[in-house]
Amino acid sequence: MKKDWGLLPKILNGQKTIESRWYQTKRSPWDRIKIGDTVFFKNSGKPVTIKANVSRIIQFQDLTPSRVKEILLEYGGNDGIGKNEISIFFKRFKDKKYCILVFLKRPQKIVPFEINKKGFGSQTAWLTIDDINQIKIY
Repeated sequence: MKKDWGLLPKILNGQKTIESRWYQTKRSPWDRIKIGDTVFFKNSGKPVTIKANVSRIIQFQDLTPSRVKEILLEYGGNDGIGKNEISIFFKRFKDKKYCILVFLKRPQKIVPFEINKKGFGSQTAWLTIDDINQIKIY
């Protein structure tokens, strides 16, 4: 996550109960995340510090700019986006074709740990793995 967006505190305080991912093509976690999974969060270049459980998933495809705007208006507040920020995020996402909404529950701080993203690509923002210990650095 981009630290300057201030999303991790919003997850912890319950202001952000949805994590959204917007893509041009289907990619992780599309069709790979499920209810009951645990999602770990970190700011870019920093250790993992938060975890939350998945309570619901909604996937949208074949998006148009008008549908993107509808999704932002309906779910943006729970995604940590203020009403005055909708237009900023609309400009960012208006041409995306896929959106995944991951509904979060029971967010909590955890003992920070580093991860090894080798083999996933250095710019990969979402890793889908069976066990966090596969990438956790001890």
